[in-house]
Amino acid sequence: MLSLQSLTGRAPHLAAAFLLALALPASAQTAAPQEGREYIRFKNAIPVETGKKIEVIEFFSYGCPHCGEFEPVLQNWLKTLPPDVAFRRVPVMFQDRWVPLAKEYYTLDALGEDGRLSPEMFSAIHGKGASMWNEKTFFDWAVAHGIDRKKVEDMYNSFAISGKMSRARQLAQAYGVQSVPLIVIDGKFVVSTEKIGSHAAMIPVMDALIAKARAERPKG
Repeated sequence: MLSLQSLTGRAPHLAAAFLLALALPASAQTAAPQEGREYIRFKNAIPVETGKKIEVIEFFSYGCPHCGEFEPVLQNWLKTLPPDVAFRRVPVMFQDRWVPLAKEYYTLDALGEDGRLSPEMFSAIHGKGASMWNEKTFFDWAVAHGIDRKKVEDMYNSFAISGKMSRARQLAQAYGVQSVPLIVIDGKFVVSTEKIGSHAAMIPVMDALIAKARAERPKG
């Protein structure tokens, strides 16, 4: 997991319960996820933006190598997403180079290319050392992957993307995100690889928390 503290050198501002959970070993896991061990429950749930569907948010960045390692696991999980669950990503901007990467994510998402090209973005950055935070590099890369250059440039520089960037900052602050990848389920449960111990082990915990969120929602 890549943290804001590791990038900035400043101590993160986290709730005491969250810090306690990070200190607990992965060996403390049991068959059923335990609050304070595998996950944290927010004292006050944050309203979701998915209506009747259970919301699953991944806070991430293309610039985070751990997010890149989690990506194939996540992509496989998305193939089995229940119909009453809505998944979305929110890019974080812990450092200057992650700001254009966040814009690039929202550009690909708006063009319907997130699912196809997000894995390729991680590969380009962490496998090939591509400087994707450079706008021209990204535009050239997008064209090479079959997207019209004008559509990419227009979307990247659009007011709609600027609005999504502002909302991403607000959400990261509201959820107190200090490290990625981080999963928030239905505005109330937080789970991360650092607590669980491995990327693969995240999936059963996420599924269990989705079931828990489903059970806690008002009937009907």
